[in-house]
Amino acid sequence: MAKPTRKRGSGTAQGVLEVWEKRTELVRLQTNAESAANDAKTARLKALRLEKEKQDAIEAAANPP
Repeated sequence: MAKPTRKRGSGTAQGVLEVWEKRTELVRLQTNAESAANDAKTARLKALRLEKEKQDAIEAAANPP
């Protein structure tokens, strides 16, 4: 039976630290990407809301109750 292969350096303290740092960096990059996507979505929705409010105001001015 073949021995399972270990990732290089994962058995040492330095290797564990490197793996932890890589994971931490990946999580940070993913979080930043999700945050940027959420900010873009929020900006788009705000623009749509403001445009709708503007159109509603124009319509209300044109058709008073």
